[in-house]
Amino acid sequence: MSISHTRLDRFIGEHLQISRRDVRLMLAQRRISVDGQAVNEIGFIINKFSHVQLDGETLQNHQAYYVMLHKPVGVVSATVDAQHRTVIDLLSHPAKNELHIVGRLDLNTSGLVLLTNDSRWSERLMSPEHKVAKKYLVTVEHPISKEQERDYIDAFAKGMYFQYEDITTMPASLMMIDPHLLEVQLFEGKYHQIKRMFGRFQNPVIGLHRKSVGALELDAELAVGESRMLTSEEVSSIFN
Repeated sequence: MSISHTRLDRFIGEHLQISRRDVRLMLAQRRISVDGQAVNEIGFIINKFSHVQLDGETLQNHQAYYVMLHKPVGVVSATVDAQHRTVIDLLSHPAKNELHIVGRLDLNTSGLVLLTNDSRWSERLMSPEHKVAKKYLVTVEHPISKEQERDYIDAFAKGMYFQYEDITTMPASLMMIDPHLLEVQLFEGKYHQIKRMFGRFQNPVIGLHRKSVGALELDAELAVGESRMLTSEEVSSIFN
């Protein structure tokens, strides 16, 4: 999903069903404003979130929404599912059906899920080029000894080859909190990646929880299944 961009004069002409010549006259008379600023450029580019006005009357004013959700286990990261509750089902946001999920979590993974209608923001978050870290708390079935810890750390840092996809994972970091609980930081999200990486050590993952995306941590006061809007500072600072 991507946000369409278009020329302002084309948008005005199609919206009002008037000729491009008439639109250019309006622009020359500075009757059209975008995001509060008068515009007279013929080739000015707008997108779906640009606030466009003519003589003070709004022609377009779509709002961008950014939502944090504390996903429970047993809920799917989908908009519609015939068998399970979805993250969309948990939302009370009036525009929830306009939102898409930024980085899905599987059925048995809990934690931070982000939703938005701003695909520029979500594409940047998920792009490997931008290297936005995702941190997870991982509970494993078998305890990891101090002697084994270095083997895990080195293997995650080196990256692991997955033959089925013919890919090698990007370097990831691992920190042991206790013998059964670890923190893993990834910069990508391959299919069941964390479970498969621990599977190389024959150590099944029995609990997986995403605690943060970039600089944004899951709100400690947000109960399981609850959601809230992100602040404008959180929307921008997540890339820090």
